[in-house]
Amino acid sequence: MSASRRNNVHITGNPDGRPMVFAHGFGCDQGMWRRVAPAFEATHRVVLFDHVGSGGSDASGFSPARYASLTAYARDIVEFCVELDLTDIVFVGHSVSAMIGVLASNLAPERFASLVLIGPSPRYIDDEGYVGGFTREDIDGLLENMETDYLGWSSVMAPAIMGRPDAPDLGEELTASFCRSDQTIARHFARVTFTSDNRADLPRTTTPALVLQCQDDVIASIPVGEYVHAQLPDSTFVLLDASGHCPHLSAPAETIDAIRAFSPAAATV
Repeated sequence: MSASRRNNVHITGNPDGRPMVFAHGFGCDQGMWRRVAPAFEATHRVVLFDHVGSGGSDASGFSPARYASLTAYARDIVEFCVELDLTDIVFVGHSVSAMIGVLASNLAPERFASLVLIGPSPRYIDDEGYVGGFTREDIDGLLENMETDYLGWSSVMAPAIMGRPDAPDLGEELTASFCRSDQTIARHFARVTFTSDNRADLPRTTTPALVLQCQDDVIASIPVGEYVHAQLPDSTFVLLDASGHCPHLSAPAETIDAIRAFSPAAATV
């Protein structure tokens, strides 16, 4: 099976434009970009896809051994980019896919022109001299709750992750997305995500990056975003007015404007 088919790749927009690859976060799929991606279709070749186990991907391609680290998801991206001959790529990654994008650009830097990292976190667990936002006990409890009651966990966590109590429909949408995911794969992906440590990968990144940070983000706080910015050799940090962890859903206009204002990412043909 081709990588494009496995990852349910869809391409829209300007066929002569610079490729713009949108990568969704945990528990989501490519449909989560519907409020942002169309804004770039006139100038870019917009590439949407689903991580294995999400959306319309081919879940038969999943195995716990293969996807034991975030690097496997990065290799998937590089694989379909090679298959589709995509170069000079603007990569837009949300949450865990922000770090997956960093890993992909480190694997194949010649293919990436810029990275847009929305709510990135290289490590969720606090460490000496580093604030990730969670203790080891927090993460162990989170993963245990997912194992025992995934649907209940989703109904509680999704609205908190969205961070918009004034817009309950957004939290409900994220909850529904979590619940549509293959639960076995989602639990595995969560464990890989929340126990990962990719801090050492940031200084190796030569691709220019935009770090988009939200207010009151329970998953990736402002100190985490500032850390990512400080560790990347060539990055721009933008603190959005938006609250929560999903500005591409809750504040799409502000997200679009921030991406366009970042000149390497906003460059057109």
